[in-house]
Amino acid sequence: MSSEMPLQVDQIGSLIRTIRGQKVILDYDLARIFGVPTHRFNEAVKRNRDRFPDDFLFQLTLEEFKSLISQFAISNAKRNLSQIAIGPLKHRDPRKLPYAFTENGSIMAANVLNSPQAVRMSVFVVRAFVPMRDLLGSTRELARQLAALEKKLTARLDKHEAANCVRTCIESN
Repeated sequence: MSSEMPLQVDQIGSLIRTIRGQKVILDYDLARIFGVPTHRFNEAVKRNRDRFPDDFLFQLTLEEFKSLISQFAISNAKRNLSQIAIGPLKHRDPRKLPYAFTENGSIMAANVLNSPQAVRMSVFVVRAFVPMRDLLGSTRELARQLAALEKKLTARLDKHEAANCVRTCIESN
């Protein structure tokens, strides 16, 4: 069992990040949610690698990891928190890059662990992803509506400019 304080259910949503255009939770954070050390969590995933296709799980690149560390440092510097005891740096083997789990990968990870806490917390993980998915869907709909409005306004503006051009030509003759 992890010696770290367990996460509250309402904190899970804040652990979801966008990496490579996908909503993911890092291995460190999933391990905390499921109440196991990160290295044990990753061992279970590796033993069951065939259950994690590329759309369930991917490993961060060094550049992605450095960017993530930079984001944590900036965010925590604003809050005056220690940058050492936070996020993906704590309890992480510095020679290994973290894994990112999509919603489906997070659910599969709970199934691989098969502990009562993992099963119980998987429900909350799914519930944390749902609002993110809904927000993304509503954002796409909003973008579509804005594009339609822009097209309509551009057509009206073109008509207006054409009418002004005709009026200017008539007045100058």
